[in-house]
Amino acid sequence: MRVLVTGISGKVGQQVALLLAEHAHEVVGIDRRPWRDAPEGMRIHQADIRKRAAEDVFRIEKPDAVIHMATVTHLTAQSEDRYRINLGGTKAVFDFCHRYGVKHAVFAGRHTYYGAAADSVLYHTEDEPPLALETFPELADLVAADLFAGTALWRYPEIATAVLRIVYTLGPSKSGTLAAFLRGRRVPSVLGHDPLFQFMHEADVARALVLALEKGLRGVYNVAGPQPMPLSSIVRHVGHQLIPVPEVLFRLVLGRFGLPRLPPGALSHIKFPVVVDASAFVEKTGFKHSKDEYETLQDFRRSLGEP
Repeated sequence: MRVLVTGISGKVGQQVALLLAEHAHEVVGIDRRPWRDAPEGMRIHQADIRKRAAEDVFRIEKPDAVIHMATVTHLTAQSEDRYRINLGGTKAVFDFCHRYGVKHAVFAGRHTYYGAAADSVLYHTEDEPPLALETFPELADLVAADLFAGTALWRYPEIATAVLRIVYTLGPSKSGTLAAFLRGRRVPSVLGHDPLFQFMHEADVARALVLALEKGLRGVYNVAGPQPMPLSSIVRHVGHQLIPVPEVLFRLVLGRFGLPRLPPGALSHIKFPVVVDASAFVEKTGFKHSKDEYETLQDFRRSLGEP
């Protein structure tokens, strides 16, 4: 089938595109960034997903399916820009899908949709409401995009829509929210807290997205790989130093002393776990991760130049 990948020039987007081509799909891409060494035969359109040029791609290419990955997740982006891209871009994608007869759409969401709180359940299921707006307001745009994608299930019943809430991504590309947090040699934690972090290898994320498409999945699904690990164990396996900081001082030291910059709302995500139950996705697709937690961390560690 002809598959349009938005955000194709991103590190995971490229892996999705290569895997689709390996499975004999015809791949078309949209991204504001170029993919200079894209394989021959892939048609990459450099455009903003919200603009008329992107709609022209839908009109001319007439894709059978869309994998929407053109969202901004890094927290250093300006909130107004993030909101326009994440929510406005997602709305545009589903409008174009409806207008030009796309049969299947896969939205790559984030498990941080559920939010982190002291009284939340350990394993979140797909029917739970988002708490991220309360505990992490900087994620409001991603939550809004997720909710809007979910409305396509009833607004556009002719489109088989799958909303995937994917755990943190790690791998040799060093891309993603968790990767950015772990990249520095000194990683902060809140004194007295050692939350579980759930992550999977970026290659397995690509496999899950392609599998959702090929299985014709419809609905909302959590996607996870290996078992979650405590933050202290993750930092140790990466070869970096965990710096416990008293909560009253935490916001004061971020961005200083070699520690990363984080928005105020990130504090709850460093104190409390966000862990999802992905059994429904496994049951529907038969998905099995190919890289366990230690292999994933080792690949990430090597990409940092650590022995």
